[in-house]
Amino acid sequence: MSADLGERLQSVRKRKGLTQRELAETSGVSLSYIRKIEQGERDDIRIDKLRRLAVALKCPLSTLLGPNPAPPKSRDYESWHATRVAIATPRTVDPLHPEEERGLAESLIAAVKLYHDNEYDHLARVLPKLVDEGSGASPLMRSRILQLAGSVMVQTRQRESARIALERSVAEAEDTGDVLDAASAIITLCWLMLVERQFEQVRNLAAEWADRVEPRLSVATEREISTWGWLLLRGSAAAIRDNRPDEADDMMRLAQAGAVAIKRESGGYHQYWTTFGPATVAMKRVENAVVDDRPDLALRLARDVPPGLRPTSDNRNRHLLDVVSAHTELSHYDAAFDILRQLSREARPWLAEQHLARDLLGRLIAKRRTLTNEMRELADVVKLEY
Repeated sequence: MSADLGERLQSVRKRKGLTQRELAETSGVSLSYIRKIEQGERDDIRIDKLRRLAVALKCPLSTLLGPNPAPPKSRDYESWHATRVAIATPRTVDPLHPEEERGLAESLIAAVKLYHDNEYDHLARVLPKLVDEGSGASPLMRSRILQLAGSVMVQTRQRESARIALERSVAEAEDTGDVLDAASAIITLCWLMLVERQFEQVRNLAAEWADRVEPRLSVATEREISTWGWLLLRGSAAAIRDNRPDEADDMMRLAQAGAVAIKRESGGYHQYWTTFGPATVAMKRVENAVVDDRPDLALRLARDVPPGLRPTSDNRNRHLLDVVSAHTELSHYDAAFDILRQLSREARPWLAEQHLARDLLGRLIAKRRTLTNEMRELADVVKLEY
């Protein structure tokens, strides 16, 4: 990947009439770093530096990444082995009776709560059985179980299993004709594709499905607005990463309109899944500002996020990492570390899976001559390499 990327960067740079030194001065990326990319000598290229190069070159990031960008490396988690097997090899079982399906629905709600509460060890024990038993459930119930399984696999960077689960989830929901449930699975699939850096594909997929479910805000249900709003947020996230800020802003404004129509944090595109409302959009504005390399704006926008939100892995915790990133860029190292320490207390299993947390802590530690006991402990939590 590094050699292909180097060739693309060199080609775009020459087409723009820039030398390596001029690109370094415009982008803020060091000349030596650019040289190593173009020579194919870097396999650990940070996405934020690539985006700075794309901004300087006035091209979409996907132009540099190419048609099949290499995603961050996965790790193989033994504790999730049974879940991966259940996803990969669906069982053939007798259809569930209505009372059995109701019980399965309750089990699903309980499993989603484990997910949001970061109880990964417990979830790893119950999820395989849930996926297996879901084989005998209605297509809609199978879709929702598979969406949870796919989300867990995305969260733990097990992308192959995530894609299998989520594509099946979409297909099961579409077979029932339930557009909103299918769109819900699309939202999660877009999350996977963002992790895989397929930004152009996410923009197109999110826009297509947002058009399919676009509600009349004056009469739409909260579920319809939440689904539409989350599709727009996914599209906006892809657009800002692909150096398309105007498109990202347009999608964010539409999502804001939906949030204003709801007026409060609502139960989301599934009643049990996640929330959508003004606070959610406010957090995503912060994320976009961080990606757009505007840390001052990110911290100003963060003031609009209501304090005391419940710590869930899908929104609030990620938002706090964005705030850490903004503080780090502005050299507010103590403030950044305090938030990481807070996340370690409140969501340690979630934090341990976050590549961004590992990167940010590494940058913070590099600024210190000696480490406190808390810093060393946190380095162990996020598995920071020596």
